[in-house]
Amino acid sequence: MSTHDDPIRLLALRDTPLSLDEVYAAVEHDAAGGTDIFVGTVRDHDGGKGVTALEYSAHPTAADELRRIAEKICADHDVLALAAVHRVGLLEINDVAVIVAVSCAHRGEAFEACRKLIDTLKHEVPIWKHQRFADGTDEWVAAC
Repeated sequence: MSTHDDPIRLLALRDTPLSLDEVYAAVEHDAAGGTDIFVGTVRDHDGGKGVTALEYSAHPTAADELRRIAEKICADHDVLALAAVHRVGLLEINDVAVIVAVSCAHRGEAFEACRKLIDTLKHEVPIWKHQRFADGTDEWVAAC
């Protein structure tokens, strides 16, 4: 629907629930033939152990790193519109932890750019996850 000059439409770290509708609306574009959206949720297990909840924490530089990655994805792919939002704080099983979306002229480019966006975000943005297990143990891990 939109034809903004800046393809980066929405980037955020939030301690409130994420909206798929908001992210999709952010990447609508008249020239887009394909929009790819990835939604990451909190699952009930990890490494063979039951997970009861987890908490995400972000380094103060996380928003800057998210922008850097978004800019690189836009530079490396023919991105018309891009959005990425990640939760911080305490999340329960099935809560949405991250949503990324990319619109491109063609579906193949949208799939490729969206995959690169989520993979790079998870490996390079300094966000950590504190997992709480059903057996009473817990652990801190990188959110990748």
